[in-house]
Amino acid sequence: MQQLAKALGKNIRMQRKAAALSQDALALSCKVDRSYMGRIERGEVNITVEKLYRIAAALGCNPGALLPTLVECLYD
Repeated sequence: MQQLAKALGKNIRMQRKAAALSQDALALSCKVDRSYMGRIERGEVNITVEKLYRIAAALGCNPGALLPTLVECLYD
């Protein structure tokens, strides 16, 4: 399960950087603390589906685009 959280966090970070958003800006738009956003991106926490949708909305993407593939989870 830890690999899943890490792969999800990596995908969120990549999308955030592609959107040219700072971690602070993303956290603010998702209504979470910046340090918690950092923990999400490092894969230290498991997020709720609601948070996944909020993050996707802030990044302007589909929530499915943030979800890792099976390969990312097993071999990353």
